[in-house]
Amino acid sequence: MADHFSGPRAIADPASDICDVYAFPSPERPGNLVLVLNVLPASAPTALFSDAITHRFRVRPITSVSEGAAAAFNVEEDEYVFDFTFDAPQKVGGTDTLVQAGTCQAPGGRKVSFQVGNEVPTEAEGLKIFAGSRLDPFFIDFVGVIATEATGKLSFRSDASNVLEGLNALSIVLEIDAAVLGPAAGSLVAVVGETLTSGGGRPVRLERMGRPEIKNVIMSPKKFDTVNSDLEIRDLFNEEDAFSLRPDYASTYRARLNANLAFYDGLDGKTDWPLDEQGAHPLTELLLADFLVVDLSKPFSEDGCFEIETALLAGRPHTTCGGRSLNDDIVDTLYTLVVGGIDGERISDGVDEPTQLATDTFPYLNAPNTTPPDLGARLAAQMPPREEAA
Repeated sequence: MADHFSGPRAIADPASDICDVYAFPSPERPGNLVLVLNVLPASAPTALFSDAITHRFRVRPITSVSEGAAAAFNVEEDEYVFDFTFDAPQKVGGTDTLVQAGTCQAPGGRKVSFQVGNEVPTEAEGLKIFAGSRLDPFFIDFVGVIATEATGKLSFRSDASNVLEGLNALSIVLEIDAAVLGPAAGSLVAVVGETLTSGGGRPVRLERMGRPEIKNVIMSPKKFDTVNSDLEIRDLFNEEDAFSLRPDYASTYRARLNANLAFYDGLDGKTDWPLDEQGAHPLTELLLADFLVVDLSKPFSEDGCFEIETALLAGRPHTTCGGRSLNDDIVDTLYTLVVGGIDGERISDGVDEPTQLATDTFPYLNAPNTTPPDLGARLAAQMPPREEAA
């Protein structure tokens, strides 16, 4: 799953567990940037946000500095930070109904207050805000992903089902007027979503996410990594600043990605990504710089995820806004890239759309399912017996 349950700490503290981050130019207002952060996977439709967590978007201008096998971006120091915090829920007088107020702190320190679950978006000074329960827009053949890793063969089926069908998450949707971003609005930007501790003291990063499936698909498998085969690496990676990895564990991350990316490359029986003399995979450095890349000068595109990165690898101009839209089939795109190469034949996991397609009007995500299924029971029913998966 895109970033759902991405490590032991996220599983133990689902309120801080980032499911997904999306970033795309507004389909309604060209030039505006839309950011979406989903947390608390498989939540009830009445769920509310933790009052002990700061939910953060970070946006930085970037430039591409090299193409081909050494494709890379230069991240500038200027940063636009949007922090969302929430009050403790309050009972509406005399009833058990809970309401929750939230605050968005924008660059420069100005604050905008809003109410969770208000279907009328809050608008103030170039910002448009929604926060509340929504239908989880992600879709994936999770069983096929697990079986592929276990068998070493592409194991997706045309009749596969979406493991997240009908499930909910808590969503924060922020639309930013181009004027708020200033000069960055006409450039490439990098976007990261984070959850951090709040309530006093130095904030501690709990989770962060850039591109989808970096932790759960690319980084999670241990058995191909002969250097750190016993290490659950995702909690460490979640602590990292996406724009400045600590040197302490950089070689650990590289060893894991070099090994796992080589495994995926071999799934079609050929090598599209030859390792260099030191065993480094051509995608490792690009994916370690884990942020969404959006071109705000381009119009909204539904299938832009990884397109800017792929174009950079191919040494050609990108043609879309990149980023990640809500209906983007990123599982197909990711497997196509890592298995088949830059222009490889399209690989499908057999699940092509979410429970309901996202709309093209704010807040873009659909209302929550009032009777969501039990994810644990669904996984127990769908997962193959252990001997079959192996």
